[in-house]
Amino acid sequence: MSEYQYYEFQAIDRPLSEGDRQALRDLSTRARITATSFTNSYEWGNFKGDPAKLMERWFDLHLYLANWGSRRLMIRLPKRLVDRRFLDVFLAEVDCAELTVWGENLILDINCDEVEFEDWDDGSGWLAALAPLRAEVLGGDLRIFYLLWLTAVDADVFEADEPEPMPGIGPMSATLEAFAEFFGIDSDLVQAAAERPAVATANAMSADAAREIISAISDPDKTAMLSRLFDGDPHVVAELRAKVRERMADSAGAPPVVARTVGELRARANAIGLSRQQATAEKLAAEAKRRAEEAEKVRQARLLAIARRGESVWREVEAEIERRNTAAYDKAAGLLLDLQAVAEERGAIEAFHRRLRAVHERHARKGKFIERLRVLG
Repeated sequence: MSEYQYYEFQAIDRPLSEGDRQALRDLSTRARITATSFTNSYEWGNFKGDPAKLMERWFDLHLYLANWGSRRLMIRLPKRLVDRRFLDVFLAEVDCAELTVWGENLILDINCDEVEFEDWDDGSGWLAALAPLRAEVLGGDLRIFYLLWLTAVDADVFEADEPEPMPGIGPMSATLEAFAEFFGIDSDLVQAAAERPAVATANAMSADAAREIISAISDPDKTAMLSRLFDGDPHVVAELRAKVRERMADSAGAPPVVARTVGELRARANAIGLSRQQATAEKLAAEAKRRAEEAEKVRQARLLAIARRGESVWREVEAEIERRNTAAYDKAAGLLLDLQAVAEERGAIEAFHRRLRAVHERHARKGKFIERLRVLG
């Protein structure tokens, strides 16, 4: 396959109407279109639509993958639920991502070319793995933006004394790990960043602590939220989780964590990389040792069998030589090597050399066999 492109869009907040689906069908007769999704792949040609326009009009998520290394993820976010000024702190020096305003929404567009990958990937399954990122961002979890900031660190954009934008991103969720893998973000940098926990991550929200914070919300605010939930507002849960996360962080009472610098992150990532390489080398060495020990066991068993057979081995050598073909010469030479090893172990090497010279003299006119003896020394 010389060329492959995969497009997938997903609608979360509002399903597609029949008219929406017909408009999308006009863009592609081959696409799989449902009330919440649009999926197509191309082995020749290109998609006629503009993904940005589709995001502005219909969809909340978009994923694109091409087999030459291009990867793209777009996420549409309601403006009122995110603080763009805070996000700009993460993205100011990130070349592969930008935020644009469209009506009441922000669209995060992450676009990377030449992402290295080892195995063939048709793109299916990636958006399902990455889709929870949108709810996490709306719930106040901004670790995806830290991962994007790491791409600028990897590109040597920052000076060594530049502080990280948040204290850490640990523990990594499966969704964040999938995001880092999809865009090929340096795994050692990610591991270094994840060694410190993020403040009030979703994983840290215990049910009891969340219940206590929710109980403290005023009755009018609770009523307003329940009314919006009844009316089908898809963002009530995200707003509530963001509120709980914020108040949990405020009430944690933990001393502020000193931000690490880019230099410290790079140094730690280098140490992680060296440790990983050492572990890999040790594993390879252990495997090589195991294989060598197994091979030696097999060799010793073969030599024991050769020793027990005695004179019959020498007769077999002569029989193989007389067959006068390549396979027979190889087998005869191998048997002679084993006989030599047995003689060395038993202190009978001189006797072996005498018999070998006799074999050489009897078959001196068989050039191909003699050549094998020379190769074997």
